[in-house]
Amino acid sequence: MSKKIIATEHAPGAIGPYAQGIAIGNLVFTSGQLPIDMRTGELESADIALATRYALENVCAILVAAGLELSQVVKVTVFLTDLADFAAVNQAYAEFFAQDPPARSCVQVAALPKGARIEIEAVAAR
Repeated sequence: MSKKIIATEHAPGAIGPYAQGIAIGNLVFTSGQLPIDMRTGELESADIALATRYALENVCAILVAAGLELSQVVKVTVFLTDLADFAAVNQAYAEFFAQDPPARSCVQVAALPKGARIEIEAVAAR
């Protein structure tokens, strides 16, 4: 089974030696996406709900580049620097996964790249 690199200019470029996404077999893995507004290139750090939306929009862009959509996501991991943001994140997250949501983990971490408050990665299946 060979892997295919997924790349798109509609999501933030990698800031290290990794791909935005990888397709292998019937699975697509996205790298963690920061809450970068692709219209401005700015990191959203003040409003956690808006940050959640931007991170998920970036995940969506990678999935679209792979020929998939959010309904095909089977697992999401959310990294937060403060679990006190959990309720606000859930509200924004529910806008993207209103029906048949995927499995999900949410963990608090000490820090995220660029000082972000949230990072989201996903696994989707064809």
